[in-house]
Amino acid sequence: MYQTNYHRASSVDDAVKLLKSTDDGKLLAGGMTLIAAMKTRLAAPSDLIDLRHVDQLKGITVSGREVSIGAGTTHAEVATHAELAKACHAISHLAAHIGDPHVRHMGTIGGSIANNDPAADYPAALLALGATIVTDQREITADDFFTGMFETALEEGEIITAVKFTAPDQCGYSKFPNPASRYALTGVFVARRGGDVRVAVTGAGDDGVFRAAEIEEALGGNFDGAALDGLSVSPDDLMSDIHASAEYRANLVVVMAKRAVAAANS
Repeated sequence: MYQTNYHRASSVDDAVKLLKSTDDGKLLAGGMTLIAAMKTRLAAPSDLIDLRHVDQLKGITVSGREVSIGAGTTHAEVATHAELAKACHAISHLAAHIGDPHVRHMGTIGGSIANNDPAADYPAALLALGATIVTDQREITADDFFTGMFETALEEGEIITAVKFTAPDQCGYSKFPNPASRYALTGVFVARRGGDVRVAVTGAGDDGVFRAAEIEEALGGNFDGAALDGLSVSPDDLMSDIHASAEYRANLVVVMAKRAVAAANS
């Protein structure tokens, strides 16, 4: 690991000031990706600004169907929050199956979506839920936030402070996990509000998370797994790697969508 300078931010404003004062500083949330990259010398920031002790970034608020989750909230906290589970059980289920206990107690929702790993779970949830990402400067809809593999709409020095969404009538998430990392080889999150259905896919797209329009259309008329019988997804824009081919992932998209709908209807 290269030499770096460590700073513990006391507030969001403090973190912004520290970041601006560095040559090549990086924000540290849970460190699940950044620390690993530094250990393998794939990243060498001049400074680390630790956000883990900023209280204003933590916590979950549920008011009726309106949900707000602080960016510094860990996966374990999302998984075990009783009010959140009642309002949107699928996101609690999703968080409970991220990585292993160490990852869940260190990793944060803000860090995950800021990194926007193409196989991460939260991007699919926020995209399907039509969530809003709140930063220290503005609010960004999930549709506009995730712009490509490891790419987001965040500007230089912009810090995610929270995510918020209105809980849907029904929602479900299902993923086929890599047995080693627990990242999604393919994961599908479905959310229904009245006759409007949103379906987001992670782990499969060659440019990161995306919405599955053909599945949304099929489920819009009949929110049941049977509505997807005979439906196929094109592998053209899907990822092929050592874990699975694009064709295999195309099949998994439909299978995981059926399972997600079954979870939503249970």
